[in-house]
Amino acid sequence: MGLEEIVLLNQDDEAVGTAPKAESHHQDTPYHLAFSCYLVRPDGRVLITRRALDKRTFPGVWTGSCCGHPGPGEGLRDAVLRRLDTELGVTAGGLTPVLPGFRYRATADDGLVEYERCPVVRAVTTATDVRLDPAEVAAAEWRTWDECLELVERPESSPWYRMQMAELAPLGAPLDWPDAGTAGLPPALTW
Repeated sequence: MGLEEIVLLNQDDEAVGTAPKAESHHQDTPYHLAFSCYLVRPDGRVLITRRALDKRTFPGVWTGSCCGHPGPGEGLRDAVLRRLDTELGVTAGGLTPVLPGFRYRATADDGLVEYERCPVVRAVTTATDVRLDPAEVAAAEWRTWDECLELVERPESSPWYRMQMAELAPLGAPLDWPDAGTAGLPPALTW
């Protein structure tokens, strides 16, 4: 795989360039495009993952099913499907934008900063087994919604997970989350 690039954004969420992903995450990380995905089974269980222990950003924290960065010119739907396959070896359907306007800034204990416009998507799968990419994911567990909500209280959950759950919890169980549509996506991102 070639050099992975992130899409840099201005404060109006318009693309203003690209930068190498590996070199862009530091103590002054530029604002850029990302996404988070929550993978849900028909029984309502959600796949929660623990980031690989040797990841540069927020290693070892528990978070949603997968996250990533759409590449230059890549639509959100394609980016989510790519990362679900790469990180978890899973196919999914029923992709739904749930929090298209989500953005956050978080600083890790080591001073590294994440600063992302990070639309949140729900995907549905009938898969029960996952094939973890150890460079990305240390562990994965199918959890009930109540267990997902309880994780917010634990310091080992990612800051963006806690912020997302504050907005997702009022929406009810994941299979009931309403489709927020694509109008709220940043101008830099197509569906």
